[in-house]
Amino acid sequence: MAIKIAIAEDNSFLLKAVMEKISFYPDLEVKFHAFNGEELLKKLEEDSNIQLVLMDIEMPKMDGIAAVSQVTQRYPQIKTIMLTVFDNDEHIFKAIQAGASGYFLKEVSPPELYQGILDTLDGGAAMTPSIALKTLKLLRNPPQFEEPKEDISLTKREIEILEQTAKGLSYNQIGENLFISPKTVRKHIENIYSKLQVHNKMEAVQKAVKNRIIEG
Repeated sequence: MAIKIAIAEDNSFLLKAVMEKISFYPDLEVKFHAFNGEELLKKLEEDSNIQLVLMDIEMPKMDGIAAVSQVTQRYPQIKTIMLTVFDNDEHIFKAIQAGASGYFLKEVSPPELYQGILDTLDGGAAMTPSIALKTLKLLRNPPQFEEPKEDISLTKREIEILEQTAKGLSYNQIGENLFISPKTVRKHIENIYSKLQVHNKMEAVQKAVKNRIIEG
C-alpha cells in the first residue's frame, strides 16, 4: 500500500524538485500539495487520509512552523518532516517544539529523503546530519528567542492612559489623574485600540506589555 504524502511549498520550482525526488519511489504517493499552511489545513479538512507532510518553513499567510503546530494538534496521527533551506538554530528549535518529526535541508538526496520518510513513519526522527548535531546542542542548552517587536507608535499621552488602564482605573479616574475629561480619555482609548489592532482593554494591555510599550 502506498504511503500517502502531502507537500506544503510555496515555490513552484522547489515543489517540482521535491516531486521529482519522490517520483523515484512507487510506494510514495503525493495526494496533494499546498502553497501555504492555511491552504494545507483547508485541504486536510477535506481529506486527512495522509500519513506524512513535507513542510517548507517560509510561506505566506501561514508559515510552516505555525502549520506544524496546527497539524500536530488537529491530526496527531500525521507525521511532519520540515524540508527547508533554513538551518539556523531558531527555525530548528521552533519547528521541533511545534511538533515536527524530522528536519531535512532541501538538497537532501532522493534515497536519504525516502529513508527519512520510512524512518519517521516507523517512529524515528529523520534529520540531515548537520541538523541532528545542532538539535543535540539545542536540547542540551535551550536558547531563549525573543519575539520580534511590532512597530507601534503611540503618543506620550496614549502611553500614559494605557499605563493607567493597566492599573484597572476607570475613564473618570484616569481623567482626574491627567486633568482631562472622561470623553477625551475614551477618544484616546479608541485611538490606542486602532493602533494596536485590538478590541478591548485586556488585549491592549497585553500587546503593549509584549511590545515593551509599558511595563508588565
